[in-house]
Amino acid sequence: MGKDEKMKTKEVMVLEDLLGSNKKIAAEIRQKLTDTGILTINLLSSPGAGKTTLLESLSEILAPEYKMAVIEGDIETERDADRIRAKGIPAWQIITGGACHLEAKMIGKLLPEIPADLDFLFIENVGNLVCPASFDLGENIRCVLLSTPEGDDKPKKYPKAFTTSDCLVISKTDLVSVLPFNIERAKKEALEINPALITFTTSAQTGAGIKELAEYFSESLQKIRRTNA
Repeated sequence: MGKDEKMKTKEVMVLEDLLGSNKKIAAEIRQKLTDTGILTINLLSSPGAGKTTLLESLSEILAPEYKMAVIEGDIETERDADRIRAKGIPAWQIITGGACHLEAKMIGKLLPEIPADLDFLFIENVGNLVCPASFDLGENIRCVLLSTPEGDDKPKKYPKAFTTSDCLVISKTDLVSVLPFNIERAKKEALEINPALITFTTSAQTGAGIKELAEYFSESLQKIRRTNA
């Protein structure tokens, strides 16, 4: 075996060990939070797709009735966490310092600080459609956001983010009239690679689709609580 082949084999083994360890920790997190009656949602998207803005809009519907909190993941700054806190929602910022994704062990370190009486725990992942798709964080639901400025061809260009998700949120639909983005084409392409995807079209600016998404989360919360009853 040549030097290059040995290096590639070692890289694969290290990656397998990392993913295996992450999977174990994620399963423990999911079990603990689900047993507590908390629904955990992992939000994936490219930078600027509108994850924080979506959470701000969802909080206006969910917060009056439910207790929610947010874990923010970013390479630097607490800007997104500060925005969520300004809404009166508890938020923890994970600064990765260069890492392009969150890992389950990062979430695990925060578990002692998570209130047991929460209803929803949202995790806003680092903006990236590639790396975060490989790391389970212990979520019950994984949502991938696709904003209209990104283009409608992304599902098959970045398939893992879509094939590993439970729901697709097409965001910033108020801009579709001035952009070459075909909503039905994006949905069709996403469903071709993941027929189980539940799709939503939203605009945080106009409020379109936010209520329907909030209802989906509420129904999912009741479902896990009935299952655990």
